[in-house]
Amino acid sequence: MITIVMGSFQSLPDDHQYRTLSQKTGFSLEQIAILHNRFKQLSQNEETLRRDDLKTIQDLESNPIRSQIIEAFFDSRNFQKDVVGSVEEIGFEEFLTVMSYFRAPPQHITEEQREEIRRAKLRFLFNMHDTDNDGTITLEEYRHVVEELLSRSGALGRETAKGIADAAMLEVASISVGPMAPDEFYEGITFEHFLKVCQFVRLYAEAT
Repeated sequence: MITIVMGSFQSLPDDHQYRTLSQKTGFSLEQIAILHNRFKQLSQNEETLRRDDLKTIQDLESNPIRSQIIEAFFDSRNFQKDVVGSVEEIGFEEFLTVMSYFRAPPQHITEEQREEIRRAKLRFLFNMHDTDNDGTITLEEYRHVVEELLSRSGALGRETAKGIADAAMLEVASISVGPMAPDEFYEGITFEHFLKVCQFVRLYAEAT
């Protein structure tokens, strides 16, 4: 979890725009006000944020995937607008939309809604490591994703997390690669393969 929300509460107009943002992201109007205040702090009261603004966040300095987290805020795939590519600056709506991927799911939702949220979060994570927008990530990148997820959860030590990540990499290789002829070229892990192996990782971690 990254800490971007800081600063004092700042009220926002209780109008249709912010109610729409609340429905889209799941944040309450009060949470949106706090995030808007943080956005203005980071942007120095400008209407848009740039990468250099996010690089000033101290809590990100020691994060091993700092660059991927920052880049995620400028990846159009994460704006829920069916577009691809990266942008140089973002407005508050895009900032809030990306922040919603770090938000814990509500307690009182259906299993279908919970699974939809889980899939969206996994797509966001996948996008962070599919840096060239080709719809795939490499096996080594995948192993790194799993290891960081598990070790930073606090429930598992680094070595245990590494062991599970290695097992997950072998599993994803068997699912997505399988037997290959000498002249075949491995193109990487697709999102659908990623979903299948994340299920394997979850079950493996629960049994460890």
